[in-house]
Amino acid sequence: MQIPVVDLCRLNQSSAQRSLMLKDIAKACRKHGYFQVVNHGISQSVMKGALEAASDFFALSKEAKGQFASDDIRRPVRYETGTKDGKARSFLKHYAHPLSDWIHLWPAEPPSYREKMGMFAIEARKLALQLMDAILESLGLGPAYLRKELEEGMQMLAVNGYPQFSQPDVMVGLFPHSDYGFITILLQSCNGLEVMDHDDKCWRAVPHQPEALHVHIGDHLEVLSNGEFKTLIHRVVLNPDTRRISIASIHGLSIDEKVSTAKELLDGQQPKRYEDSSFRDYLDYLHWKIKNQRSFIDSLKIGRA
Repeated sequence: MQIPVVDLCRLNQSSAQRSLMLKDIAKACRKHGYFQVVNHGISQSVMKGALEAASDFFALSKEAKGQFASDDIRRPVRYETGTKDGKARSFLKHYAHPLSDWIHLWPAEPPSYREKMGMFAIEARKLALQLMDAILESLGLGPAYLRKELEEGMQMLAVNGYPQFSQPDVMVGLFPHSDYGFITILLQSCNGLEVMDHDDKCWRAVPHQPEALHVHIGDHLEVLSNGEFKTLIHRVVLNPDTRRISIASIHGLSIDEKVSTAKELLDGQQPKRYEDSSFRDYLDYLHWKIKNQRSFIDSLKIGRA
């Protein structure tokens, strides 16, 4: 599997270059559900600052981090840690848009956390909207499709800390899964991400490129495209040389807004293949999901028992 890389500077070049870039995006979304993006407009200092803020948070005392601990997946700020079921990860999840509505709930320690993570959240959101314009245009829906809904939509940051690989029975930091929403923009400090090749169902390690960001196609883009663009199945393996930090910026519609397959993509030859769903539906599904039950995206497929 050759990792697709999209150079966003081509957006502002000639119409021929822009057209080629849109074709590259469509091919990556269709074949892999994943691509890397360079010349994305987020500075190295902003990305470095966010990773530093995350690392400093995970270095806090158990008591300082524990004030955000909760098993309630609906909480706007939630911390969890531990090694269980053969996987190891600590994470802090919090809403990020509108930033003014949520940032006061974020950790006040370390002192720079809100500023550095807030700067990354703002820049990641700008990039996500730009990418969604291009992705929807590449799908044939036009760059303005759902623009208002996306501008008013949801952004969640999942800040992850993975320990250095040290236990033979704990090699996986995060089990195979797909992401909710339309797209996820991922920033990582080192290797560890693996993606499933849609062709042979084998895992492929994604090389770390400090200047690049990773773009994951989410469940709701698969629904919107009626399956033409596939959600990315991915996992995290522990790095044998160092601990790993990643920040996933997840983007979708507002919590109760239903995502439907675009009617422009439906006809007699292409019937609707997915049920409508919202972010709240996803949270409810996670809350009630039985272990080893099918994934959320599979639960939406029409005609699947």
